[in-house]
Amino acid sequence: MNLVQTLTDLRYALAGHRNWAFVPTMGNLHAGHLALVHHAKRHGLPVVASIFVNRLQFAAHEDFDQYPRTLVADCALLAQAGCDLVFAPSEADLYPQPQTCKVHPAPELADILEGHFRPGFFVGVCTVVMKLFACIQPAVAVFGKKDYQQLLVIRHMVAQLALPIEIEGVDTLRAQEGLALSSRNRYLSPTQLQHATTLHQTLQTLSARVVAHPNELEMAQADALAHLTQQGWQPDYICIRRRANLQVPAAHETAGTWVALAAARLGSTRLIDNIEC
Repeated sequence: MNLVQTLTDLRYALAGHRNWAFVPTMGNLHAGHLALVHHAKRHGLPVVASIFVNRLQFAAHEDFDQYPRTLVADCALLAQAGCDLVFAPSEADLYPQPQTCKVHPAPELADILEGHFRPGFFVGVCTVVMKLFACIQPAVAVFGKKDYQQLLVIRHMVAQLALPIEIEGVDTLRAQEGLALSSRNRYLSPTQLQHATTLHQTLQTLSARVVAHPNELEMAQADALAHLTQQGWQPDYICIRRRANLQVPAAHETAGTWVALAAARLGSTRLIDNIEC
């Protein structure tokens, strides 16, 4: 596996290969990231993964400086997973001057849910992803469904800008108890880790209830929010939305094309999860 850290070296490494499968990450890798690499390899293309902690998607009060940087361990895991090339630029390499040209995704998709509670988040995400797409020019890019809204926002950006890139989503990988694998799980204490499964369990309960009783949608959401709060969480949202556009389902709609999404803090750690229903 080849590790490159500058745009000059990246272009040299990419020369002669017309098609790549791409897995963008912020590092601090776990088995969920490696599942994306395994999925990318199914295309029979060489796989490039990026490792870059993107300042643009962090608010001033968020954990940019504390976010774990584990490049050596990450590269070892990627090599074992069969990744061919790792691009791990510094901020100076990827943003050699202040990034004043930014990608602003559609507000009806990007300013709700995560975008409401993290203003500017998806501008930062789309800007860095677009820049990485420009650098690597992949044929396929692979993202995890745990970041459900992010996946939809990127798909919409690619369609709007007519980029010749196939965007693929991979199902969330979970621990045995149902907790979605996340780099931020490492912030949790052993006790919090055991309690963190409540988020997935609450989503399961909400999903099952609205599938059985679609007319109870609003009440089910309110009960789920109250349950998380009673269990010691600080929820930002737990709700049912349409999978296609994350809008609120109409009264006459029934489950089958919905997704249950949640974001909540356990202590100081913010976790997100979702279940299609």
